[in-house]
Amino acid sequence: MLIFPEKTCRWLLFWWLLTPLMYAHADYPPEVKAAVEQRCMVCHGCYDAPCQLKLDAWEGLQRGASKDKVYDGTRLLNANLTRLFEDAQTTEEWRAKGFYPVLDEQDPQRATILRMLELKRDHPLPDVAILPDSFDFRLDRDQQCSKPEEFDSFARDYPLWGMPYGFPGLEDAEHALLAEWLAQGAPGVPWAAPGAAEQAEINRWETFFNRPGIKQKLVSRYIYEHLFIGDLYFADLAGPARYYTLVRSRTPPGQPVDIIATRRPYDSPGSGEFYYRLQALRTSVLDKRHMPYALSDARMARWNELFFQQDYQVSRLPGYRVEVATNPFVAFRELPVQSRYQFMLDEAQFTIMAYIKGPVCRGQVALNVIDDHFWVIFTDPNVLDPDQNAEFLASQSAHMRLPGGSTNLLGSLVQWRDYAKGQRKFLKAKSAELAKLASTDVTPLDFELIWDGDGSNPNAALTVFRHNDSASVVQGLVGQTPKTAWLIGYSLLERIHYLLVAGFDVYGNVAHQLETRLYMDFLRMEGEYNFLVFMPDDQRVQLRDFWYREASPDVKEYVLGRKAYIHAPTGIDYRSDYPMAEFFQRLTPRLPGAAAPRYQPADPQFARLQTLSGKPFSYMPEVAFVQVLEEGGGESVYTIIHNSAYLNNTQLFREEQRRIPVEDYLTVVRGFIGSYPNIFFQLRAQQLGEFVAAIETLGSEQDYAGLLQRYGVRRTDPRFWQLSDSLHQQYRDIAPVEAGLFDLNRYENR
Repeated sequence: MLIFPEKTCRWLLFWWLLTPLMYAHADYPPEVKAAVEQRCMVCHGCYDAPCQLKLDAWEGLQRGASKDKVYDGTRLLNANLTRLFEDAQTTEEWRAKGFYPVLDEQDPQRATILRMLELKRDHPLPDVAILPDSFDFRLDRDQQCSKPEEFDSFARDYPLWGMPYGFPGLEDAEHALLAEWLAQGAPGVPWAAPGAAEQAEINRWETFFNRPGIKQKLVSRYIYEHLFIGDLYFADLAGPARYYTLVRSRTPPGQPVDIIATRRPYDSPGSGEFYYRLQALRTSVLDKRHMPYALSDARMARWNELFFQQDYQVSRLPGYRVEVATNPFVAFRELPVQSRYQFMLDEAQFTIMAYIKGPVCRGQVALNVIDDHFWVIFTDPNVLDPDQNAEFLASQSAHMRLPGGSTNLLGSLVQWRDYAKGQRKFLKAKSAELAKLASTDVTPLDFELIWDGDGSNPNAALTVFRHNDSASVVQGLVGQTPKTAWLIGYSLLERIHYLLVAGFDVYGNVAHQLETRLYMDFLRMEGEYNFLVFMPDDQRVQLRDFWYREASPDVKEYVLGRKAYIHAPTGIDYRSDYPMAEFFQRLTPRLPGAAAPRYQPADPQFARLQTLSGKPFSYMPEVAFVQVLEEGGGESVYTIIHNSAYLNNTQLFREEQRRIPVEDYLTVVRGFIGSYPNIFFQLRAQQLGEFVAAIETLGSEQDYAGLLQRYGVRRTDPRFWQLSDSLHQQYRDIAPVEAGLFDLNRYENR
């Protein structure tokens, strides 16, 4: 049975053959897209797709696969850029970059991807709970990227490795749907053009970004360098959101976008005229990289207020030399500091999430520099603070220089000494300014120094969860009081963005990644130092030493040491022996959304897990989704997050040697947190008490295996895809704008 009527098939084939240069304007047919999203994209999306086979867009299927890895922390030279829709535009160009086909134009029945599906159908998973060691699920595994001419030997050597790899095969109807479509040559369909209202919004915003005048050009450059990774949508339009990316184009509004593809957003766009354009997002929405950002009437009014209703002049536009472009305090020094800071604060979750998710999908090398769970608050942009003083920042701009990403390994180590020296000078100057302000009572070290979200903005308090090499950022102070917290001001927030978002290159060499990791140490310590000034002065060093157990004395000097110290006492009168917990208990009512009601578990049986710590929790996976089947027929969903404890986070390696399992604890929330679930649990509501008790008493891997046997849905379980589909639908129901496809590459085999 054909998927499409014969007439439709002829039209699709005609479209496919007629437009070889228009892959960016094609999509999967709707019936096929649903199956590809739920069964294929959950493993094959973004840079971390096995064999770079990115199936999150129809063009990715046409491009094919590559044996080269994007994630490689050992390469000495920068890798070739292989960004879909940017670094090549035709199949021929991708072949020249080393990508080989997974389709077969001459004989579609011989398409490698179709043969991989058939291999799974002919050789289903063995009837076992845990797959044997012959299945390799490590993220850094040697990938078997079979070229068409290699498939027969691959099938002989790995008969159980058909697609979906390491999961149950497709249902008969799903297999027939995809097989028939692939046998027809995998034709695409045209992308739907935007409606009149949506096109009017596109025109309005492109007009805004490209208004004449050097002030507008500088503002647009600043906005672009901060939002280039966002999924922009028009919040004032009714209906499901359609997403756009802000790009630089050689062509003006009204003409097709001709994207200027540079390695970093602050690289030179060339000598010719260019324009800021909104380009439709051509990929499906994947949670691991989805960062929605609303464009609306209110947003435009806000940006006009921040950047065009202020009394300042722009004398000239900055160039794109490395020493200028990589230093926002130099490039944008003529934009008001308070406006720049407020721009980022208005969507602080997005700003921090960009560092956590970034344009690279998988968490970056710098993620092991942070704790598994910590809270983030911000300084008020309206108070006197050296971090927001234009003259102070200008005087310190050379000391806040960021890595440019162009050195070799030896050069990185030499450069690091210069960065360390600059950071010491900056912190010393900042400490002196803070002490001066605190001594005059102009800026007391109390709650008034903290941004209150202007009374209504829920971005005032954030929670960060690290899950090994991925992480999540949510609004509110979620979970029990963490070990550490950060207070972020303008200069720190800006440096985080330019180091880890605008300046991070996933294709970069080991030197670039090492520089990024080492420099991020400084930024983490600065955020923690900022927070510690609110603590009682006789407990600051004690807290610092607990955070940095067994760290070198030189490291501690950056946090309340010779390189960063403040003698001024806090302005908060503490009433308990637990100042950090008391601080946040008293701060929470002051910050909108800090209580995070969205994530509070409705079932009190989870409450006890929120207050305990201990080795039993070390057996839990990093992220578990729990579906509870209610007695009335409904379903509730929760996320259990495992927060691992460490002596310190100051070393690039030997992380396991710094683990302290007896201090591990869990965070349980209603809904979803995390893009990479490690396990699904499914249980009836009346089993919830027993489920929680079993977690509390875990004492071995055997105990955890028993928990899985009773409540878990392993990757070999016949119910797996049905539950995966159900959880995806619940996510879309709970958060239609935020929701994206989960990634299953980290689903455990225990």
